[in-house]
Amino acid sequence: MSTRESRLKDTAIRLSEATAGDFFALLKPRVMALAVFTAFVGLMVAPGAMNPVIAMIAIGAIAIGAGAAGALNMWYDADIDALMSRTSRRPVPSGRVTPGEALGFGLVLSALSVMTLGVLVGWLAASLLAFTIFFYIVIYTMWLKRSTPQNIVIGGAAGALPPVIGWAAATGAIGVESLILFLIIFLWTPPHFWALALFKVGDYAAAGIPMMPNVAGPASTRRLILAYALLLAPVGVLPWLFGFASGYYGIASAALGVGFIWHSWKVLAASEKELKSAKALFAYSILYLFAIFAALLADTIAMRALISAGV
Repeated sequence: MSTRESRLKDTAIRLSEATAGDFFALLKPRVMALAVFTAFVGLMVAPGAMNPVIAMIAIGAIAIGAGAAGALNMWYDADIDALMSRTSRRPVPSGRVTPGEALGFGLVLSALSVMTLGVLVGWLAASLLAFTIFFYIVIYTMWLKRSTPQNIVIGGAAGALPPVIGWAAATGAIGVESLILFLIIFLWTPPHFWALALFKVGDYAAAGIPMMPNVAGPASTRRLILAYALLLAPVGVLPWLFGFASGYYGIASAALGVGFIWHSWKVLAASEKELKSAKALFAYSILYLFAIFAALLADTIAMRALISAGV
């Protein structure tokens, strides 16, 4: 038995020394924050008025569900997390939280989030949240992540569902508009993670994860990143074309899309050993997703204010 396996086995039976901060880290707060924000935008953009208290409960339940998925992901991935510099200090591989604690924490939060959303908000939204957690843990984490370089492409559906859940919480239905928001995140996910994989290729190789640069090579990955950027840019404008955002949003989203294409082109044009452009794209991709959803939220609030004022 390796030292790593022995450590993980030992942590499963010892008395817990985990702190509240360790359990908070299990929730993957940065990932959770982005999921919660896109869910909030989906809820706010949806037609009709929602009771503010019910809306807060819905967002809280979605946040708990997103955190639960993060905890279950860290439980299952503790072995490969221990091998990568980016993840080796996470609570489970570092030994601060036992695998059993992470599993129990994630399962309890999963049940709590789904039941709360179902009983107090609506069962369609709760069902979508349950499916999201299942897809992220079973389909992506347990299967796709370790078996195919298309892991991020298919698995990205889990991260793209929060705005659909928010929309369903507000309306009790799934609208075309929410599917457009899903598509934006779905197309954003591969270039975002492949940019990271380009400058963390050694980590993924050490852990045996078949990320695209490790399987198809950096050159092919760079071409795929640009291809996805070319698909993402026009899709980002669709909220305006479908009439649930104004031309101001259309201009902002188009500019953000051009920026994404430009950064992706720089990644393609860079030499294989030059990683600065990949790091710049990774940073820009985070800004892009936050900015495009923030622009849609601001646009929706502004349009409703104008309508209320009779303008």
